[in-house]
Amino acid sequence: MRYDVFCRIVDNFGDAAVCWRVAWQLANEHAHQVRLWIDLPNALAVLRPELDRSLPRQKLERVEVIHWSSQIGFEDPGDVVVEGFGCGLPEKYFNSMVTRKPPLWIVLEYLSAESWVAEHHRLPSPHPRFELPRYFFFPGFTTDSGGLIREADLQGKHRIFDDSDVARQALWADLGFDVPDKAVEVVSLFGYDNPNLIPLLNAMANGTKEIVALLPPSRLRQLACDKLGQGYQEDGSKLRRGALEIRFIPFLPQPRYDELLWICDWNFVRGEDSFVRAQWAGRPFVWQPYPQANNLHVDKLNAFLDLYGAELDPEASTALKGLWRSWNGSGELLAGFWQKVQAHSNVLRSHAKRWEKQMLAMPDLATNLANFCEERLK
Repeated sequence: MRYDVFCRIVDNFGDAAVCWRVAWQLANEHAHQVRLWIDLPNALAVLRPELDRSLPRQKLERVEVIHWSSQIGFEDPGDVVVEGFGCGLPEKYFNSMVTRKPPLWIVLEYLSAESWVAEHHRLPSPHPRFELPRYFFFPGFTTDSGGLIREADLQGKHRIFDDSDVARQALWADLGFDVPDKAVEVVSLFGYDNPNLIPLLNAMANGTKEIVALLPPSRLRQLACDKLGQGYQEDGSKLRRGALEIRFIPFLPQPRYDELLWICDWNFVRGEDSFVRAQWAGRPFVWQPYPQANNLHVDKLNAFLDLYGAELDPEASTALKGLWRSWNGSGELLAGFWQKVQAHSNVLRSHAKRWEKQMLAMPDLATNLANFCEERLK
């Protein structure tokens, strides 16, 4: 079948990452013809450097990537149109949907663990004026949701990487550093602008365990440099504070970022894409959801914590929840909660592996989506 996936950038890399992964799987694992219409291709080019930024349309790994702009022409609609995160559809494209055979219209929603997701997943939402079949499709963490993005060979790649000292050494070389001692704890820090970074770094620096913190280019890096009084640090440089060594690393394309998550003991992640990839890494992690009006993101955070921590040891669960909420809140108790999760590190690592296995038992998002569309277009 022919799929058109539309992506409008709001959360910069997260929107591009999710829409690209879905489009890639539909094309490469389900053998469909896929066009990805994206309004800011440069955001995708950061994640997939193979993309030629100068071309308005091009084929990349069996996906046709098209710059969605007012100048672009729209051909006949595909059999399925996927509206990424309710981004809306171009007027010309919508008009062609109305005047020609209407495609199956999927509104791919944001990921959430909230209980209402199951009630709205796959729910029909007919257009108020035209006979256009439209459905909501929700990613999620339970079998009554659309599932999570996961390529078929992801776990195999992870196992091969873990078994290869050469692969790990190559990654560290690309980051610009030597491999740290095995006794050192490695933490990746990827997030939105967050003043709580400084109390977190101070807690790490004042702790008894040697820690290497990895900071890619971001507002977090700028904040760390400003508060530590060193000026902006380029890729490959590092700072030492007590037990903490901060290493400033380059921004990595998607496959390399997976490897980064795999070498870390803790991963601080944000948004949706890195949030899911951290779970496939099978390591303890801390999530910073995209900030929303009226603190709606706090509801998402608490819903996931309740689900994720349901089978976790009570003391470890209390420590982990405190760390997450402090990271996303005032930060006043952040240092204490960081010390508490350190005391439960083995329990939290085992739990992360169990959670990964639990999620692996469910079909992935692209497979669920493809099956849903095929059922309705028979």
